[in-house]
Amino acid sequence: MNLDKARKRIEKHVKKGFRGYPLISLCYSGEAADCATRVAIQFVAEEGAEPQEQTFTSQTDVRKDEVIQTTLLKIIERAEAHTVTETEAVELI
Repeated sequence: MNLDKARKRIEKHVKKGFRGYPLISLCYSGEAADCATRVAIQFVAEEGAEPQEQTFTSQTDVRKDEVIQTTLLKIIERAEAHTVTETEAVELI
């Protein structure tokens, strides 16, 4: 799957807003505000449940990495997440 298609499908899930659980959150971070070198994906099965987290890192911007974005999309689809949230800004580490 190409990068643009993966990004558009992730954005489509995010735009739906809160629709209940399971919930997936994407949080980008990096050493500079314009380059996210790490993405943390959290999965919450139900309200009050402990979140499960997995991280992916790259030497370049993970938002422009086709393999990572495709992987995130597959995780979202396989988890059958009703809600997907994504941070707009890059958290500085």
